[in-house]
Amino acid sequence: MIQLTVNGKTEKLDVSPDMPLLWALRDTLGLTGTKFGCGVAQCGACVVHLDGEAVRSCVTKMSRAEGKNVVTIEGLSQNNDHPAQKAWQEIDVPQCGYCHSGQIMSAAVLLRENPNPTDQDIDDAMAGNICRCGTYPRIRKAIHLASEIQGKSRT
Repeated sequence: MIQLTVNGKTEKLDVSPDMPLLWALRDTLGLTGTKFGCGVAQCGACVVHLDGEAVRSCVTKMSRAEGKNVVTIEGLSQNNDHPAQKAWQEIDVPQCGYCHSGQIMSAAVLLRENPNPTDQDIDDAMAGNICRCGTYPRIRKAIHLASEIQGKSRT
């Protein structure tokens, strides 16, 4: 049994320590917002937060997640009201939408670590997240808007 906290809830999973976290989340817990993209940590569709760090869940073994706090897109906010989620909706970022849970999870860590990122900061932080539809300009615009929303919520 592997115990971890997922979106604030303690879970005990009877899975192999070698199982990728992605499959435990999707297949065992039914949290399908985290997507399978490439399986080799190159596309970013599977990004979740592991103790606050953005990780590629497709290559993160359950043994690494044991005893830790995992946040998926479903747990990022109570009402889809995280600044990045709000900005994604306002800017209408997704085209197909497949990669965007990973994009938002990466953006959330960026905004936590750097509340006022420049274009270069955004490009650097988001470089590992691939969008086959090419919505990169809208992603950048949404991150800037999320930064503004986040700043307003602090005042």
